[in-house]
Amino acid sequence: MGSVFDEKDFLACCGSTKFAQQMVAVGPFSTQQDAIHAARNIWFNKVDVNGWLEAFAAHPQIGQTPSRDHKSPAFAQWSKGEQSTALSTATELTLQELLEWNARYREKFGFVFLICASGRSTPEILTELKIRYQNRPIIEFEIAAQEQMKITELRLSRLFSDKADTAPAVKPLSTTNIATKAEDRVNIIGAHLTAATRAAGAKPAHNPIRTRPPITTHVLDTSRGCPANGIEVRLEMWKDNQARPQFGETYIDGWIILGSSATDKDGRSGQLMNMVEALVPGIYRISFNTGKYNPDGFFPYVSIVFEIKESQKWDHFHVPLLLSPFSLSTYRGS
Repeated sequence: MGSVFDEKDFLACCGSTKFAQQMVAVGPFSTQQDAIHAARNIWFNKVDVNGWLEAFAAHPQIGQTPSRDHKSPAFAQWSKGEQSTALSTATELTLQELLEWNARYREKFGFVFLICASGRSTPEILTELKIRYQNRPIIEFEIAAQEQMKITELRLSRLFSDKADTAPAVKPLSTTNIATKAEDRVNIIGAHLTAATRAAGAKPAHNPIRTRPPITTHVLDTSRGCPANGIEVRLEMWKDNQARPQFGETYIDGWIILGSSATDKDGRSGQLMNMVEALVPGIYRISFNTGKYNPDGFFPYVSIVFEIKESQKWDHFHVPLLLSPFSLSTYRGS
């Protein structure tokens, strides 16, 4: 019979409530390796962006003591133990520098700097923090999720420690050259931002049955560490089949409005266009009223222009926006 753990046990491993609930639902686990495999699948494929942010927020800053009223006492205790090497190698100067860089990081990305600190010294952590601070938000968001998974694996090992003699060795999650490979895995974050279920197998070559509008969007406010609620969004299409919009030229009457909406509490837009099976190939523009959302921000509005080819008319196009006061990132999700 497999090991039986409850929701509090899994919350001690990862601060996401949905993660803990899903682990209980698919358990019990015969071995530690089974639990690790399930945890990876749940974390990367079933926990959405809000769950990721909830897990990040459960961690204290590196160099600080966990809160006494933490929802999981075991989480706080393990977190303190994992930072023991860092704290034992810190000086007054390095702790102050770490505090300052932690504040910079949080201001830029909207969540705490997350790193698997077990066995790492303060100078090592500080160096890594400075390197990762240079990342674009979308890349750093995934790196933080990878670090959370490494922490989760270590803590799952603790839960199974009384059965360590029979449990197989766990292969640690590899993050070699993660910063340079993050672009290859950017669709992982796209899955979280769309909360869509990806169909298994090859992409159909024929007309699929749509379950959502073919063009959608989602906005994450990285400065606040949460989805952006209430941003006005407008979708347009270029109507002139002869001329194409060109960089540097002003167009007044070239666009027709397909639809408009506002993001909800999850940062997702409402329906921006009709539920059509085949998109009309052409040039589209999606615009965000960021100035109304944040009057003190750097961007009065943001417009993204993209072209859909004939071969792409059956595809779904998700255009997420990662917004902070002085920077933004976007990419084509799935």
